[in-house]
Amino acid sequence: MTTTQAPPPVKETFLPVIDTDAAPQHPRPGLGKPTSEESFTLIGTWVAALAMAWLVTQRLLPLGGWAWLVVAWFALGILFTIVTGFMSGRRIDVVDRVAGAVITAGALVVGAALVSTIGFVVFRGWEPLLHANFFLDDMSGVGPRDAFDRGGIGHAIVGSAIQLGIAIAITLPLGIGTAVFMTEVGGRFAGVVRTIVEAMTALPSIVAGLFIYTVLIVAVGFPRSGFAAAMALSVMMLPIIARAADVVLRVVPGGLREASLALGASRWSTVWHVVLPTARPGLATAVILGVARGVGETSPVLLTSGVATFMVTNPTEGVMNSLPLYIFKGARSPEPMDIERAFAAATVLLILVLALFVIARLVARQRTTAPRPSLLGRLRRPTHRQEIS
Repeated sequence: MTTTQAPPPVKETFLPVIDTDAAPQHPRPGLGKPTSEESFTLIGTWVAALAMAWLVTQRLLPLGGWAWLVVAWFALGILFTIVTGFMSGRRIDVVDRVAGAVITAGALVVGAALVSTIGFVVFRGWEPLLHANFFLDDMSGVGPRDAFDRGGIGHAIVGSAIQLGIAIAITLPLGIGTAVFMTEVGGRFAGVVRTIVEAMTALPSIVAGLFIYTVLIVAVGFPRSGFAAAMALSVMMLPIIARAADVVLRVVPGGLREASLALGASRWSTVWHVVLPTARPGLATAVILGVARGVGETSPVLLTSGVATFMVTNPTEGVMNSLPLYIFKGARSPEPMDIERAFAAATVLLILVLALFVIARLVARQRTTAPRPSLLGRLRRPTHRQEIS
């Protein structure tokens, strides 16, 4: 008699489903996060310091004004922080709190100075910015007392664009080439070049203008023009681009160079096809930082270009205006209308420089071409059932 054996039971395996958007079951305290008692002590310390500073400066001592109040508040705040720190903690806690207070105060001072400067410039020059002709027209035939619906900074914007374009065309190959020489070629002369580049980084702008004025205008006989101004801006931008590009090229991993050379590529091919593409975002940042340095320079352009009230598009014809020169001329004018136009042009220049620095920050971020594989992403897929017999 034959007996039929029953098949073995089927076993099932379920992969867990992880929801990354769900809140954790138990809240995880952050590292270094102050407790409620520490927060209360910190706030109470500075409130008490403010009250004591007001009492000392406004009632006890003849130190009227908000400046003395702020200074006394900071000094008393540091003193009260030390006292409360020794009451509730160790010496290392006191040092940590004092250092944090000093750093925070420094950041607030810098932020307040920046905000007040931008706010003052915008407040003084907001009215001309409301007219479209201010961005499109030039000042040809416009008097210092004419209304804001006449004239503008179109010729200065065009002049700055032309001068910066020529300066970029000159400094881009020279700056990156200098950085490649210092990083990839090396040798004794590379150290000398690096020292000169670092010294030129702190070069006063008036010295660059005098150099181009002496060499190009006085010695060669070239007229004061937009091209001469562009050469002066190139002298200012070149060390910035070369120094920043040198730092970026140093960050490229040496293993990439060694792998390219091991595959039979020449040193030039390695630099052109491996090193430079790898450092492309950083090199773009270096160029933008150099442009941001050159766009606001006044002294070199004043010596080499001159001031014009009409539109000039040929950089070799003669004097060519720019935004820094327009601001300089308008700020020195005794007429209130010219001063307001100068503040409006300064607002445009501030926005331009801010945009360049924002672009530099965005370009500096490495963008990955393909998303990295994520284990959590795979676990969030629909439940997969696998049968094991």
